[in-house]
Amino acid sequence: MTIATGAALRRDIPLPSAPDDTVWGSDAIADMLRVMDIPYVLLNPGASFRGLHDSIVNHLGNEKPQMVVVLHEEHAVAIAHGYAKVTGKPLIAILHSNVGLMHGSMAIFDAWVDRVPVIVLGATGPVDAAKRRPWIDWIHTAQDQAALVRNFIKWDAQPASVASAQEALLRARQIATTAPQGPVYVCFDAALQESKLAERPVVPDPARYLAPPQARPSDETVMTAADMLSKARRPVILMGRVSRSEQGWAERIQLAETLNAEVLTDLRIGAAFPTDHRLHAAPSGAFLSPAAQTVLREADVVLSLDWLDLSGTLKQAWGDTPVGSKIIQVSVDHYNHNGWSMDHQGLPPVDLFLLSEPEPAVTLLNRHVVPRSTPAPAKRALPLAAAAAPGAMTVTTLAATLRSAVGDQKICLMRLPLSWSGEMWDFRHPLDFLGYDGGGGIGSGPGMSIGSALALKGTDRLPVAVIGDGDYMMGVNALWTAANARIPMLVVVCNNRSFFNDEIHQERVARQRQRPIENRWIGQRISNPPPDLGMMARGQGLTGIGPIEDAVELARVLADALVAVKNGATVVVDVVVQTGYSPAMTAGLTRSAD
Repeated sequence: MTIATGAALRRDIPLPSAPDDTVWGSDAIADMLRVMDIPYVLLNPGASFRGLHDSIVNHLGNEKPQMVVVLHEEHAVAIAHGYAKVTGKPLIAILHSNVGLMHGSMAIFDAWVDRVPVIVLGATGPVDAAKRRPWIDWIHTAQDQAALVRNFIKWDAQPASVASAQEALLRARQIATTAPQGPVYVCFDAALQESKLAERPVVPDPARYLAPPQARPSDETVMTAADMLSKARRPVILMGRVSRSEQGWAERIQLAETLNAEVLTDLRIGAAFPTDHRLHAAPSGAFLSPAAQTVLREADVVLSLDWLDLSGTLKQAWGDTPVGSKIIQVSVDHYNHNGWSMDHQGLPPVDLFLLSEPEPAVTLLNRHVVPRSTPAPAKRALPLAAAAAPGAMTVTTLAATLRSAVGDQKICLMRLPLSWSGEMWDFRHPLDFLGYDGGGGIGSGPGMSIGSALALKGTDRLPVAVIGDGDYMMGVNALWTAANARIPMLVVVCNNRSFFNDEIHQERVARQRQRPIENRWIGQRISNPPPDLGMMARGQGLTGIGPIEDAVELARVLADALVAVKNGATVVVDVVVQTGYSPAMTAGLTRSAD
């Protein structure tokens, strides 16, 4: 089934401009965006890029690219981030001067840590002080604006001519989409945008400035890795940061089945392997469950396919003792590591390093591994989620009720809350689940979900986000963009009326200091009064339902909501659940230096 509204967004159509041969600097920049095949630019209006804004509207007709308006700059970047998680392609977020860049910086950090390509455009100035308007142009001009985010972007530029602006855009796309992918920033001088050009400049052919093809590891390392895996007594594959490619998905299954290798996956990143497969050894999570720790500790050879936090994961399994497994690492992530951000995590012990993205490495390994006759241990049974029943709900009950309402419909879980655990839902396709936000930036959920829903618009897959109440309220005004642009999706708010993550931390501190753990809720609860989350959605033109406190009622509401989404609506359902995390998540959050 295809969502009824199709792939196109609602578009504001400008009145046609009178014929005019005048060419402005921002017209040439806009022409470059069009030939780069950028479908959308996301922006909150700002005078620093008023020239470019006019060019997109009156020169290009607000089409290819089309403007999508947001109410906060952070949402512009978050939507582009969510879009790239589905498509692997960057959109453009335009941020107004220094203040807009500061607003958007949290979302830029999320994209950096998540290794997702986003092209961020900004503006400053006029750089020439003689051209600045009194007061406002001065406070919105920075000597080195990119310095605000340079520690968590791949590259930046502030071009001083139209020709250099064209080159900067081409280079920005090339660098953003080269692995390890990430955000880039190009800042335009306001005066350059509003300058008249003597003639229309030639637009370079963007096809000649693409990212390089994926690098492949050396033949020697591939053969060594294949030999280690083929001769292993008990190999384990850590399926990490991989693409949404169906071919890549199939090749990972082939590799695991050839080797009879147990597989672990991570809920912080997108679906990488079918979780109901006989070789998927333990439920996914943000931290290793006891069962997953056992699987990893008993492995003699571990293949890490760009696994997120390999060092920390090995430490969970082995503690302070030396890692007894042979480790094969497949990654190029270290190219992004710097001295400012610690998102590179600990330095893992590695016995063989394949300098490659996972996909080409898996393709080559499949040509050389020898089938192992030794079967993997029997798949461990998962606990069954409770069926819908009257009374107070847990997150497990919410998951079971949603799963029942979905049935055999194709959906994409664009976001899941921290209280979710792997046994609640099986993933059978690379678009079944998209992962978390990378940087732990609370408030990113609504914006990123809108971006992913935009990428899924017009497909046969229904976009569904399950997000926490704190995440929802910090980013709730992103949802106006979904209403304005007609982007259908279902948002289920997992509402425990608390910043519960910190309740766990406060309990940990209280236990250490022998103080009352009963006080952990103070300064954490979102109650007295509880915010009306459904009203927040309705106030922006969406369908808002709830609060729902009974699973039987929730089953009825979700069935209707899914029909509404298929018909083009954006629906928010506020579901009140009890507080609580899975044991593995709780252990990970409360682990400390002692």
